[in-house]
Amino acid sequence: MLANSGRWQNDRVAGRVICGRFVIVTLFSKVGMFDRFGVLIQYLLPKQRLTELAGSVARAKKGRMTSSFIRWFARKYGVDMNEAESADLESYKTFNDFFGRPLRAGARPLAEADFVSPVDGAISQIGAIDDHHILQAKGHRFTTTDLLGGDAALSAQFRHGSFANLYLSPKDYHRLHMPCTGRLTRMVYVPGSLFSVNPATARGVRNLFARNERVVCVFDSGEHGAFVMVLVGATIVGSMETVWHGIVNPKRTGEVSAWDYASQPIVLEKGQEMGRFLLGSTVILLFQQNSIVFNESWKPERSVRLGEMMGNSPDPVAAGYTSA
Repeated sequence: MLANSGRWQNDRVAGRVICGRFVIVTLFSKVGMFDRFGVLIQYLLPKQRLTELAGSVARAKKGRMTSSFIRWFARKYGVDMNEAESADLESYKTFNDFFGRPLRAGARPLAEADFVSPVDGAISQIGAIDDHHILQAKGHRFTTTDLLGGDAALSAQFRHGSFANLYLSPKDYHRLHMPCTGRLTRMVYVPGSLFSVNPATARGVRNLFARNERVVCVFDSGEHGAFVMVLVGATIVGSMETVWHGIVNPKRTGEVSAWDYASQPIVLEKGQEMGRFLLGSTVILLFQQNSIVFNESWKPERSVRLGEMMGNSPDPVAAGYTSA
């Protein structure tokens, strides 16, 4: 597997080059000026240091400052605490506890569908994988091989398949669940940059999701074939966590790490929790060819909720799969 860990070390150099381009472009166009400025700032900021600082603050035990910050955050972003297992903001000992709060029982019933939304969030992009390319934003595409850390063999399994990029905003529920039942076969941590993953940055940074830090989780559903869930890190995302491993990236060493679970019976049911972001980001799902027909109402920028219908499988005989 090829690592792209060297890219993030050159961000500040690239920022100086882009700064010059920004000035020239802005002189001739007012369209997207604020988007470009926001992207430029991200090249220049010490993103890893800011992320480490944010992680320290988020882990700090309850005190007056922590309580005040939680109240401010909930008010600022309109967090609906009525859906949480505990609606009392004072019950959370750390900001991480609040941010990764569990939902109350029954808050997200599962639709009667083969595939359900694994998160609360919004659709960034969705559709067919063009050979091995995924649409990031208008004018920007990236390859599944780059997304998967350079693993061409794994990428080949999803040629002409389907993908969904789901963005979690600050107000959203930040635990991740299974879109369908799957047996875990492998997990790979790929180091990278820590750009924001908001829509404006997706429009301005090429290969954003394939250059940011990410955790690649590979599953075999049996009935629907192999699928991948990629947890993409971002600025101030303290870390990413899975239910079978715990925190995947407690220290950012800049090295690829891989875990093989092929011989272990780790099976997660549809709708079951599989992980969480400690501060928010994006999850990208990859499905094999002929494995899913997406819900017709799923379009870019549409909000989605955990458990709602994401899609159904076509005729399993036509798809070429048999039950495990």
